[in-house]
Amino acid sequence: MTPTGFARAGTGEGAAARLRAGEEIIATSAPLQPWTHGSPPQGASAGLIRGRWIVAGLSVSAVLMLVLLHSAQLGVAPGGPGAFAALLWLTMTGWAAYALRHPATRVERIARDAAEYFGVFMAVTLFGIVASYAVAAQSVGYVDNQLAWLDSRLGFDWGAWYAFVVAHPVFRVAGRIAYANIYLSPLVILGWFAMTGQKREARIFIAAFWLAVVLTLVAFVLIPAKGPLAAMWQGPIPYMPSSALYQAELIPQLRSHGLQQIHVEALQGVVCAPSFHAASGVLFIAAAWRAAPLRWPLLAVNVLMLLATPVEGTHYLVDIIMGAAVAIVALGATHLLVRRFCPARG
Repeated sequence: MTPTGFARAGTGEGAAARLRAGEEIIATSAPLQPWTHGSPPQGASAGLIRGRWIVAGLSVSAVLMLVLLHSAQLGVAPGGPGAFAALLWLTMTGWAAYALRHPATRVERIARDAAEYFGVFMAVTLFGIVASYAVAAQSVGYVDNQLAWLDSRLGFDWGAWYAFVVAHPVFRVAGRIAYANIYLSPLVILGWFAMTGQKREARIFIAAFWLAVVLTLVAFVLIPAKGPLAAMWQGPIPYMPSSALYQAELIPQLRSHGLQQIHVEALQGVVCAPSFHAASGVLFIAAAWRAAPLRWPLLAVNVLMLLATPVEGTHYLVDIIMGAAVAIVALGATHLLVRRFCPARG
């Protein structure tokens, strides 16, 4: 063999050895470098709900909401400030998500994802609340006696719990603040998902919340209620909770068609059972549990929200149990559907 031939053979063998060594290093080191932000690595789209499915879902939800409103002889006041603000928000977030669909920087990627998450979440929430008015208009009767009986079987005395809160002003203030956490937790969770590039987790969270809205509305048709404050409390009301007596006041107006236009800026909760505050609290805890910086703070504030819900939301204990069950079913069904219809793409 000539020296030149020897050199070529040696070079080829050395290159093969280096290639094998490089492959071993990559195979052993890749799992130690998790992606936290920026562009996802190859294969990171496993289990990702497709964007076109979200657009289709929003379209179907909007159509169903309009059908429900028409059947209930209800409309949305188009000229109100609430309707204008909601339309402006949805337009801005939709435009931003589309305009930044090919982000060039991490900041643009965060802005795109935040626009998508907050826009879709707002749309789902708005569709759900408006649809609840239409569902209430077509409901029949009340099941407060049955819910109160179930509470008694569980050993829960709503009147005693309410009287305790009334007698302690600190609990009233704390409960009112904790009950409002339903607006804070999703902002924190979705903002965290946008900052850290967790699109899969964000879309699963929104989808589970979406499904929980649907399940709550279906259950509401079957078990309409006024709430324990309206149905059980006798005499003057010493403390008016955050949700006041909206169920007892709005549901009869909707059934008699005394209320024909919905003002977005004046929307109120009309669903007693299942408790959507309870469903939301469980979903918030589940979403935050996989994010170490959020886990314990959001667990604490949402447990406080659940404790405040019987009084501030005027809910029976069984409402809260049903709400938690709705969240568990919605979350489980969402994960099953994602595994079935969103396979990994390399």
